[in-house]
Amino acid sequence: MRNGPIGQYLVEKGLITEQQLQEVLEKQKTEKGKLFGDVIIEMKYVSDVDFAKTLAERLNVQYIDLDATELQPDIVKRIPEQTARKYNVIAVNKVGKRMMVATNDPVNFYVFEDLRMITGCNITALLATKSSINKAIGRMYSAGQVDEVVDAATQEKAEGEEDMELDLSQDRIENAPIVKLATAIVEQAYRQDCTDIHIEPFKNETKIRIRVNSDLIEMMTLDTRLHVSLVTRFKILSGMNIAEKRIPQDGRMSQVIDGTTVDLRVSNLPMVYGEKVVLRILAGDSSVRKIQDLGMTDYNYKRFVSCLKVPQGVVLVTGPTGSGKSTTLYAALGEIAKPNLNVITVEDPVEKKINNINQCQINEKAGMTFAAALRSILRQDPDIIMIGEMRDTETAEIGIRAAITGHLVLSTLHTNDAASTVTRLVDMGVDAYMVATSLIGVVAQRLTKVLCPDCKKQKMSDREDNELMQIDLDTPVPVYEPVGCPKCKNTGYTGRTAIHEILLATPKMKEIIAAGAKSEQIQVLAKEEGCLLLRDNVSKLVQEGRTSMEELVRVTYAV
Repeated sequence: MRNGPIGQYLVEKGLITEQQLQEVLEKQKTEKGKLFGDVIIEMKYVSDVDFAKTLAERLNVQYIDLDATELQPDIVKRIPEQTARKYNVIAVNKVGKRMMVATNDPVNFYVFEDLRMITGCNITALLATKSSINKAIGRMYSAGQVDEVVDAATQEKAEGEEDMELDLSQDRIENAPIVKLATAIVEQAYRQDCTDIHIEPFKNETKIRIRVNSDLIEMMTLDTRLHVSLVTRFKILSGMNIAEKRIPQDGRMSQVIDGTTVDLRVSNLPMVYGEKVVLRILAGDSSVRKIQDLGMTDYNYKRFVSCLKVPQGVVLVTGPTGSGKSTTLYAALGEIAKPNLNVITVEDPVEKKINNINQCQINEKAGMTFAAALRSILRQDPDIIMIGEMRDTETAEIGIRAAITGHLVLSTLHTNDAASTVTRLVDMGVDAYMVATSLIGVVAQRLTKVLCPDCKKQKMSDREDNELMQIDLDTPVPVYEPVGCPKCKNTGYTGRTAIHEILLATPKMKEIIAAGAKSEQIQVLAKEEGCLLLRDNVSKLVQEGRTSMEELVRVTYAV
């Protein structure tokens, strides 16, 4: 490599320290055959994107973000799927006799010579991350295969299997059309960045719908004859009882998609026309985000970090289901979990497995409730405790007592805003003076969709819009509305960002809480003390052109 190794270059750029470089090199010696880049990314010293960009700069090769690049199927398929997977490459573009190919190993000239022989083109290497290449290979080569799998499964059901010889060999099972269909459904949904997959039985068809950016969209419809077999397949994979069809069941499964192991939580519920299955895609181990990545404004970030610096007390994150509360808690744990601290979590279920943190799974059937787990945790010499959710009075009381006795407690509650969280705890039976004594701060949050930058349309706001944004009624401002284009799959939005409302328990706030203040009084004082409400935060996003008026109404409207 020109002018010295990449590790030293990363040190020069300030991305890692000399000590971290030595640790990576030591680990690489024990894992023979592994590339330096794979080891340093595994150790989480740099992200795969930062490493790829730095390597591209070092080698004077162009970096390409495959997630944001539109690939042409006819060009991609000039390289056979087997070859693309073997070398972890994908064709990006072709000009005359020259083909641009994305790779994560741009100095492996044997690969490019092989590709030149297969395609008949001279190869120019572009640098991309290993995960983005895997994802692109899965997306581009499987595009037409799902329809074939559905047709094969339907045909097999139509012909019937009574006269077929019973063959339970592994090869036969893996190649069975219904098995391929179950795998294809999860793969296709995952590649569309969905959070949930719904398999719904109706009288004349079975619908597969997926939740993307908080909206359910239809992915495919299947013949009703396939429904029982498909549900049975998911029940087998998730460890459920396939003979029991009268009561709800829960399970877990995992599947390797584009080189990533994806964990899924599976829920099964009997309906009129059969069993409905919902698969929740859980974030993997590698996706624990930093607080800076949560979409907080600088002002809210400073307020949140100040809460986490307090050594004992309760920090609560609130919002409806699916508003990103767990993500915020995990990010907070990542910020404060140090090697000299004992961090224990009690969750139902454990969504992300994090290194160096003790995570406890709730099991109601076995008597392992939140309250029972918490009592035991307090005897495990903890410094920081994370409670997945304060579901009942007993859990709330133990959590509050743990905070008063010198622990930092992080937890979630289902409330609409930060102020009503305090009164909810009191309503649950926790004494107001205990809430006042233990509370550090409350973070209320929502997820709002971000407008697609390629197709959003500008208009001037009217008086009603300005009233909702709480700005001068007679001064129209430019706002944007969704349109829809191929890049955003005609939804008008790409991705989501979080908005936050952070209430700090100042001495004056503690005083009025202890005196039994109502949520309206708490909110008035919070605003006086600098708390920006959810409406203020989303209004700012609308004025910046990042989200729409309809999202402002959806996220913050209250009667």
